[in-house]
Amino acid sequence: MGYTINDTESRYNGWTNYATWRVNLEIFDGFDPSDYFSGFDADDIDALADGLSDYADQVLFECATVEGLAADYARAFLSDVNWREIAEHMLDAIKQEAA
Repeated sequence: MGYTINDTESRYNGWTNYATWRVNLEIFDGFDPSDYFSGFDADDIDALADGLSDYADQVLFECATVEGLAADYARAFLSDVNWREIAEHMLDAIKQEAA
């Protein structure tokens, strides 16, 4: 998951960092994991985090022509994302809608 810094100055808009905030905003806003992952289990946060990482990679590298230096920068950016935090946020939203 990229570098780890435990100070509040590294946070961005309440998220772990800018990369996590931006990926959540631009790729996962309104995302329903049950629409994309067969056998989605709301109790398996680690599987969801892994699935989100794979999905973002697919969106970026299979739906767009990103190569060379741009691809290297994109992969570096994605490596800084806290996928578990996005998964937790997503599952919290699903639980709130169900309540």
